[in-house]
Formats: sequence, C-alpha cells, structure tokens
Amino acid sequence: MASEVERIRHLRALLTRANKAYYVDQSPIMSDPQFDRDLAELVALEAKHPELDDPASPTRRVGGEPIAGFITVAHALPMLSIDNTYDEHQVREWHLRVLKGLGTDGDLEVPLACEPKIDGLALSVTWKDGVLERAVTRGDGAKGDDVTHAARVIKAIPLRLGDGGGSGLPKGRFEVRGEVFLPLSEFERINAEREQADDDLFMNPRNAAAGTLKQLDPKLIASRKLGFFAHGRGVVDEEGPERGHWDFLARCRELGIPTNPLASRVSSIDDAIGAITTFDKARHSLDYATDGMVVRVDRFDQQASLGMTSKSPRWIIAYKYPAERKTTRLLEVHHQVGKTGKITPRAVMTPVLLAGTTVQHATLHNYGRIRDAATEQEATRTDIRIGDEVWVEKAGEIIPQVVGVTLAARPRDAKAIRPPHRCPECDGPVEVEPPEAWEDPSLETSRRCMNPECPAQVRERLIWFAGRKQMDIEGLGEKTIDQIIAHGGIPLRTFADIFRLRSHREQLLSIDRMGERKVDKLLAGIDAAKARGLSAVLSGMGIRHVGDTTARMLARCFASYEDLMKADERALRPKSLTKEEARSLGMPEEPSQRAETGLGKETAPAVHAYLHSVVGKRTFADLASVGVDLSSREHRPASAAAHVPNTVFAGKTVVLTGSLVSHEREPLSRLLESLGAKVSGSVSAKTSLVIAGESAGSKLAKALELGIEVWDEPRLLEALSTCGIPSR
Repeated sequence: MASEVERIRHLRALLTRANKAYYVDQSPIMSDPQFDRDLAELVALEAKHPELDDPASPTRRVGGEPIAGFITVAHALPMLSIDNTYDEHQVREWHLRVLKGLGTDGDLEVPLACEPKIDGLALSVTWKDGVLERAVTRGDGAKGDDVTHAARVIKAIPLRLGDGGGSGLPKGRFEVRGEVFLPLSEFERINAEREQADDDLFMNPRNAAAGTLKQLDPKLIASRKLGFFAHGRGVVDEEGPERGHWDFLARCRELGIPTNPLASRVSSIDDAIGAITTFDKARHSLDYATDGMVVRVDRFDQQASLGMTSKSPRWIIAYKYPAERKTTRLLEVHHQVGKTGKITPRAVMTPVLLAGTTVQHATLHNYGRIRDAATEQEATRTDIRIGDEVWVEKAGEIIPQVVGVTLAARPRDAKAIRPPHRCPECDGPVEVEPPEAWEDPSLETSRRCMNPECPAQVRERLIWFAGRKQMDIEGLGEKTIDQIIAHGGIPLRTFADIFRLRSHREQLLSIDRMGERKVDKLLAGIDAAKARGLSAVLSGMGIRHVGDTTARMLARCFASYEDLMKADERALRPKSLTKEEARSLGMPEEPSQRAETGLGKETAPAVHAYLHSVVGKRTFADLASVGVDLSSREHRPASAAAHVPNTVFAGKTVVLTGSLVSHEREPLSRLLESLGAKVSGSVSAKTSLVIAGESAGSKLAKALELGIEVWDEPRLLEALSTCGIPSR
C-alpha cells in the first residue's frame, strides 16, 4: 500500500515535470512512448486508490464526461483589442506617441518587448493558490465563455503551477492572457482524417482551434493536441518582483506556463523593426500559424502612465505582415466548370513555397480580369499569359491567387489565355455576362456553360445537393461521389439517382474501401434526406438566385411544390400583404415595417423560368418518383393567423454573424423565421438586428457603423425564452 502511494506521488511529480520540460523548456526529459506508459500506470494506480484523488493530477488530461453547455463569465479586467498596422512607418509613429506620452524626447529608457503574434484564440486562464481554477474565452472583451473543461486537457496549460512541489506558488488569483492554437502538423493530420471520413475539412488552423475549444467533449479536445502560449497579465492578487512584461514572462516560465521562445526584449524602435524583419523570414518554418509581431512598452509603470483609449491600450501595437508574394511560372490554365455552369480560369504553375505551403494552383478570378490593357500599369495586373512570370499571394494567407505579371520577363513564346467559346467539358454553348462582353472583354464578370446535362456541372451539383447546408446527406461527400461515378456501373447523373442507390447496395460494396458499415451509413443518410422538405430541395438544386435564405422564404409562402408551380411570375415578386396575411407570417401590420416576402424584380423571372422549364419539371418529377417529400416544413397559411405568436422577432430582418455556442447557424435561422423574422446573409440599412457570436467580423463592424441594434448570445437566449424557447 505504502509503496503504491509513493509511486503515485512520484509519477505525478515526474509527469508534471515532463510536461513543463516539453512545453515550457523545449527540452524533453522522456520519450513520448515512455510518457504514455507512465501515464497508463498512474491511471491504473489512481483507480485502485480513489481516496488519493487530485484534480491537478496529470491523468486529468485524458478527459472526463462531456459538459452540458457553456456559461458566460465576466472578465475581471477587460480583454481589449490591440491596434494593428501593416506599415513600418506607423510603428515608428506609434513609438513617437509613446515617447511624447511619457514626456521624453528619447533620454528616458523605454525598453520594448517583441512577441510573435499567434493566429489563434485569445484565452484568459486563472489559477487560485497555484491550482487551475478557470479558463474563459475573450468573447466580446467584457465577457466570454467558460471553457475550463477544455483547458484541463490542453497539456501546455499546467493544472498546478510549479513543478508539483508547491513552493513559491502565488497566493490568490494568478491570471494570464494567452493564445490557444492548433499546431500545423495536427491541422494536417485532422484534415486527413476528416477527408477519409468524408467530413468537411477545416479551412485553416485557427478555425479548427476555435471549433475544438467549443467542443463539449473533453476527450475529443484532448485528441487534437492544442497548444498554448501566455502573452499577457490579468488579475494578480500577489504582486511579484517583476517590473515589466519581460520579467512577467520569465515568472510564467518558472511556474510552468509556456511563453513563446522567440520573444525578445529590445532597447530601441530600430531593434524592434529589426526583430519584425528577422521573424518574417523565419515564421513559415514554425509548426504554428503567425500573422504578425506584437510590440509593447515593457515596463509596467510606463504602461500605466500611457493608459488606454476606449478600445485599446496606448502602450502596445501589432505589426501584421502583408500577404507573402512570390514569383513563379504560369505553365497552363485549366477552365473549371461549376455547379451552375460557371467557367473559371485556374492557373497551373511551377510549384512555389508560399506562406509555409507548396502552391501549384491559384485562381485567376474571371476572364474579364485577364486581358489586354490600355496602360502598362494596368497590364501588370491583367495581361497575364501562359509562360509568364507571375506574382502569387495568399488571400488571408489561405487562398492562393495570381495578382500580377512581370512584363519585362515575358518570353517570346508566351501565349494569350483564350476564354472558351464552348464548354471545355461537354462542348455545350457558352453564355457571357454581361452580353456586351462579347464585344468588350473588359466588361466580363462570368461565363457559363448552358448545357444542364454537362458532366462537370452534374458532379458539382451532386456535391452541392448532398452538402450539410442543403440536403445534409451523411456519408455522401465529394470523395464518395467521385468513387461512385468512377465505378461506371452505378447511375449517378441526377439528384433522383442518389435516392436510387439503395438498389445498388451490392455494387457499392464492390467499390474500394466502401465496406458494409460505410455503405449502410450512406444509405441511412439518403433515406433520412427524403424527409428534409421543400426548402432543402430548393436550396440544394443549385437554381441561380436561390440560396438557403430564398429557399426558406419560398417554402414559407408556398405549402408545396405544386402550390409553387401554380404561382405566376408576379406572385414570386415582393408584394403588399393584407393585415391578415401579415399576421399569418408573424409580421407587423404596418406595410412600412414588413419584411420582404418575394424575389426581386430581376431574380423572379429567372427562377420562374427554371421552375417551368422542361429540365426543372423533369427534375422535380424525378425526385417525387423516388419518394422525396416536396411539401413545406415552413409554410404558415393565412388561416393559422390566430395561432401565430406575436414575438419580439416578428417583422425583423436579422443577420447572424460569428460563432454561437447554443445554436448552429442553420437550425437557428429556421427557428427565427418560425418566430416571424427574415434571416438575411448581409447587413444593410434594411437590417433590424444583428446577432453577434464569438469572432464576429465585418458584419458586426458594418452594423455598428450603421447604428443597427446588436445582440450577443445571452441577449438572444433571453429573447428566445420570452417566445417559449428554453435555453440549451
């Protein structure tokens, strides 16, 4: 017994030191297999001795039971944003303002601390008497979500400060602000697994980290191996001897909290600019994403003297690196055909390392942007030819795009890029928009194949139709669709063919890596999709001008596909409602306050024409023949006016932005529409309300600029509760 107790204590101390050595000191003291073996032994011993339970034991990293949901917590000190710039000159101007604010022309020493700006999620972590107490997301800066369950399984965040001995621990609260991030190697591993499972891929490591941190299951969070670096001080009850930020980082490391090893302390703005330049050359070799360098006044007394504005401290600035741009050779151009027939030029280039990844393909946008130009300056952006030396950069460090050409390096045999006059996939007719672009190519905005049976369009439409935001067919992703098409013996050319796959079960099983479990999951997903209803079908068909919002609006106005077909073109346009009709849709009775209930004057004719076309009629009839339900789930007939609640959302045009914990975007949109709102995808003067979750971006900024009412998630939940919708 005594020996086992001592062994537990020994293993806890050893594994705690091992975590600190790995994440803080960057000098591992044991191999990963040895760590795993020791951890497994500790798990077994603790199971035999539950009386020795310790919430700070390394075994708590493996994750417990999922939590029920998130609670919102106010920050003891606001987590303010940082002013940023892309201009070295503006960094120097900031430094001059700092010197002026401190009342010195340079005689007073003003040391600066420089740290890489991690492209992750800001997190406040608090220990009380040395033991992890709480972790809270930045949220809106004043309050955030309690994600302590996630912090407990992030190995870089210590459960107990120090090496486990408890000596020298700060008393009371010790709060640091830092950044949670997903290592690039983990990002690639997770996306490879998601691709194998036919799940949607994460767009970038930051989104993946955000999605992971908001998971309710600690075991899933633990499996993704998030990292953490501390970069700031929050509430500290017991002040230490440190005089500035640099000393505080050193104290964090002593306590076992990781900080970025590439941080530096400099004595002049010239040295800070040098650190910015040096790091830009090295950052793409790191295993985490960065987008800038944070420069701050180091000394705490000088920070206090400088103070802050209403939104950001005056003593800190973030220099953000412009998108990396490199030159390479344009080898050829592929003409890609999308689900609506849109033909897009895609560059194939000599591979080049750009922002940490090898890039060989990039978008050329549209044919109107790659043409002869009137001036040489314009030609460097538009007159791109096969064989040219082109400039490539990543928009937002994610999507590669060709942004220009080196005219002086053009080879004699460079070939102009010729837009296709027939579809490159099916040789069908092509339509150019606007029509005048046939005479003036500079006007062109898009070019489309007009053959609805085009194989390339069919593939893209099938992928879109099965997608999560449309028919949500589990197991039928892009890879599976390609496998079925490549098989050759299973018809998959129309939407209805998807629902006929059940009769081809044995052939599906013959496809490589399509075992019984995967096939049965696919067929179950197809069966479930039959009952999605009219709005999902309309959204999934890829009809021009009909996205999910328009599809729900049509389904709200028409009880079924048959009723929709009875409506003439004028019935699809915006219309004046009687008071009874307005009440039936949950809208104000005053016409000036009602939300629009129809398509625009430009889009109504196009949608009506498709619905009544031979192809459109055949498609719907085919879907009905295989059992797809074409009735509406959202329809609210006028006869039900008395039963429609008068809610706070009635008649409001609502825009959703950012990430919400309590609701996913699509189900919430449908819920709000059932309560009388119109959910829009963009902010305008007609918007009544913006509901902003975490990481809300440009839509929130525009709403504030226009003076539109903004709700956070707690305010949304409060309003839903008045409508009889309980909080989750």
